[in-house]
Amino acid sequence: MDIQNFINGQYVDPASGQWLDNVEPATGKVYGRIPDSDERDVEEAVIAAKAAFPAWAAMTNKQRSDILMKVSRGIEARLPELAAAESRDNGKPLKLATRVDIPRARDNFAFFATAILHDSAETHDMGESGFNYTLRKPLGVAGCISPWNLPLYLFTWKIAPALASGNTVVAKPSEVTPVTAALLGEICNEAGMPPGVLNIIHGLGGKVGAAMTVHPDTPAISFTGGTTTGQTIARTAAPMFKKLSLELGGKNPNIIFADCDFEDMLNTTVASSFANQGQICLCGSRIFIERPIYEKFKEAFVERVKKLTVGPPNKETTKVGALVSKPHIEKVQSYIELAKEEGGTVLTGGNRVVLEGEYSEGFYLEPTVIEGLEYTCRTNQEEIFGPVVTLTPFDTEEEVLTMANSTMYGLAATIWTSDLKKAHRVGSLVESGIVWINCWLVRDLRTPFGGMKNSGVGREGGFEALHFFTETKNICVKL
Repeated sequence: MDIQNFINGQYVDPASGQWLDNVEPATGKVYGRIPDSDERDVEEAVIAAKAAFPAWAAMTNKQRSDILMKVSRGIEARLPELAAAESRDNGKPLKLATRVDIPRARDNFAFFATAILHDSAETHDMGESGFNYTLRKPLGVAGCISPWNLPLYLFTWKIAPALASGNTVVAKPSEVTPVTAALLGEICNEAGMPPGVLNIIHGLGGKVGAAMTVHPDTPAISFTGGTTTGQTIARTAAPMFKKLSLELGGKNPNIIFADCDFEDMLNTTVASSFANQGQICLCGSRIFIERPIYEKFKEAFVERVKKLTVGPPNKETTKVGALVSKPHIEKVQSYIELAKEEGGTVLTGGNRVVLEGEYSEGFYLEPTVIEGLEYTCRTNQEEIFGPVVTLTPFDTEEEVLTMANSTMYGLAATIWTSDLKKAHRVGSLVESGIVWINCWLVRDLRTPFGGMKNSGVGREGGFEALHFFTETKNICVKL
């Protein structure tokens, strides 16, 4: 399977003539190639996007909405194909891609396609002096860089609001999971999207992402990925006065009070710990349990985790699929070893899983639960991004807030309690941009999404995303 770049509505080979291997996580084997693109491919994509911008921006909201709704319907029509491609490319269970990833990609387009039909402008009456009104104009060519953990889901989360707002886009999907982004180009052509409106460049971040960031004709950069890469992008883009949206790492606390609905909490905590092999920036990797129920929780949780089936992504019984790559599983394993060195006890998991037959070289790891660590240790402070969680008891709200807020991250938190006052109190004090109370990963696309501290800059979702991809203009009229 050779994947090509998508520039000006056409699929083309990389200017370099060089290719990168695409490895299937479930088998550990190469099953295709992707372009090893560079600044020449980015330049061609930006030229195409600039040429397409005036006509796309001049369309009415209804005209753009109609095209984006056709893209949404195109994703729906090819849902089984896209889900199978996502599962194979990423290693996640097929049923997860079918139930969550591809439907959410579909819904991202539908949401922003309809949101632009309901946007409104502000006016400020100054009485006899006159009035002001505010316009929002598209920026031009938006650069969108998305990660490998939720490939099409997060790819569309960026490009849909950028396109809906009237911008054209040069987008880079992760080189680790390129397939569904490549297929999206076909869907956009079938939907009647004009050539050059969306351009997709594959390749390495150090070449493609860097070229997109430094290009003088990309006034906005939206990036989701690691904090270190986000810092590099910010150092380049900030002196150029580009608009930046950075959704970065997380080390999310899951705070469990003794008065919670225990069964509801337990069911959800298993999911919030190990969904997508723990490779979701919103997973609760640090679990804090109020001491009166600590032993009860530990016993019940470990028992449930031991029953999670690790297996091939396409198998119906699989609960935990393959991690995304060999370097990544090695990184996660190194943190398990670090946890042991720091005094932690592995309650379950911690080992590579070797399957039979064609899956014997796949990147499988047992879901892992660790206790006995200080909240300040590296295992509890650094993002692991895999099927690894730590358990820590606490006695008071003040104590758990100190522990929860101790990391450099502040993306998401989950709080479990039946006490409404406590829920609001702790929710307001935990340093996270997203807080779930008695639930996890319940998403309303209208709400702002993003983190505090080193978890990022800016917000995505709803009108926050539409506003990011526009420039605000105030017009004052004297009567």
